[in-house]
Amino acid sequence: MDWFTRMKNALELMEENLEEQLDITEIAKAAYSSPFHFQRMFHMLTGMTVAEYSRKRKLTLAAQELAISTAKVVDVAFKYGYDSPESFSKAFRKIHGVTPSEARNPEVSLKAFPRISFQLSLKGDLDMDYRIIEKDAFPVIGKSIQVSTKAGENFRRIPEFWRQCHEDGTAQKLCSIGADEDILGICMDMEHSNEEFTYLIAVKSHSEATADEFVSKVIPASSWAVFTSIGPMPGAIQNIWQRVFQEWFPATGYEHSGGPDLEVYPPGDPTTEDYRCEVWVPIVKK
Repeated sequence: MDWFTRMKNALELMEENLEEQLDITEIAKAAYSSPFHFQRMFHMLTGMTVAEYSRKRKLTLAAQELAISTAKVVDVAFKYGYDSPESFSKAFRKIHGVTPSEARNPEVSLKAFPRISFQLSLKGDLDMDYRIIEKDAFPVIGKSIQVSTKAGENFRRIPEFWRQCHEDGTAQKLCSIGADEDILGICMDMEHSNEEFTYLIAVKSHSEATADEFVSKVIPASSWAVFTSIGPMPGAIQNIWQRVFQEWFPATGYEHSGGPDLEVYPPGDPTTEDYRCEVWVPIVKK
């Protein structure tokens, strides 16, 4: 069974159970994947989280039901997993721009969020070189922010966070205490249920963080798939991330281990066409 068939089966299972509470373990099992890897793959391939997709599909069906039936709003709310008419109304208005009661008006326009599907795209235009590295655990010091994955917010906030850290001297301060010259971008503590994760700008250091603005973390030992990015930031490295999940994972026998992701930035001008940096993805053999 190929990767695209497994993902199709998982989507079918999601669609069949939109009136039930989302069971990510069962959905990931249909894709022969761990829950963490499935959710990371889904987000990187679609630009939305599993929870966000499920929410939009439920509210699409709820709107259709309200528009063509006499069902009570409270019954539709409970049917699609909302614990109160108030929470349902808030989510409904956010998607459709009107209240559930107003959805019965035939002159009101409603949003329809269609089912997604995965299709095989044979590109073959660029090789994707990588190497596998085993690395022991190591400590880092850095500055962190909580980032939402909703509506691609992470792709906007992280570049802005880098800009701020360079402008206010944070990046330079970290480099002065680092164990080597590379500065790291670290995605960790992924909370899929809350649709957010922690992002650090950090350096390797055996010292404990003393300034209030910094935190100390330990990156666990792991096997890493390492990919080289060439080109200006952030576009070049964001393209590598997309290719890792769209092309590399489906073509290999690996999946994401659930550990932190690393971006390794050597000294240099990250705005130039020949700037080289690396993406480190923690992996396990399926």
